[in-house]
Amino acid sequence: MTENDGYTASELLAVMSARLLEDGQCVFAGVGIPLLAATLAQRVHAPGLTILFEGGVVGPFVVPGELPPTTNEQRCTRRANMVMGITDVLLLLQRGYVDVGFMGGAQIDRYGNLNSSFIGDPDDPKVRLPGTGGGNDISSLTQMIVAMKHEKRRFVDKVDFITSPGFLAGGTSRGDSGLVTGGMYRVVTDLAVLGFDERTRAMKIAALHPGVTAEEVRDNTGFDLPIEAQAPTTEPPRAEELAALREFDPERLYIA
Repeated sequence: MTENDGYTASELLAVMSARLLEDGQCVFAGVGIPLLAATLAQRVHAPGLTILFEGGVVGPFVVPGELPPTTNEQRCTRRANMVMGITDVLLLLQRGYVDVGFMGGAQIDRYGNLNSSFIGDPDDPKVRLPGTGGGNDISSLTQMIVAMKHEKRRFVDKVDFITSPGFLAGGTSRGDSGLVTGGMYRVVTDLAVLGFDERTRAMKIAALHPGVTAEEVRDNTGFDLPIEAQAPTTEPPRAEELAALREFDPERLYIA
């Protein structure tokens, strides 16, 4: 998607992700698209959504036009319900108080395993990435939403390193490994919304964005990607959603 369609690919990601969040949920959001999507959901349809940041902030108020560059920045604490230590906020995950985890990644495979550690040989990687932070904790203990650009180099048959677990090797392997809660819920891209088969836990196309074909999605994926029977076409971003996004990010730091 481009400006010729009336919105950018990043705006599409934020809108489609926001629509997956429900009023009354508690969401652990990372910076960038996850933060934009969570604040958009609060503004448009989920006023009772509670946002958590890895830095220890619970229930912040994000000021339009003043998006924090990281979740450890002081702007994250404005009008927050609580500010605690990072260990304490991660303990909320273990206690079952967090419904949804929301982040991105550099690589993802057919079972939703995410890599944000390195690309290539671990002893001599081509690229070093930011690492896990709280990503492993979040993906191990919540229902996960992932937002990322849809490219073959990102959607790979096997990630170079599992930073944040999805359904591991598929089937019952996640639960068998001891991760008895959570799992991948949806992957939102600029081409489609992807879900996971209930039995095999393999990724599948759940919905296509306007003007996108299943073949286009498969051409940009490094593994076989079946399409759900009667997969719908998503509704394009509405004017109110785009207006709210652009109010939050007027300089287009995240939605360019």
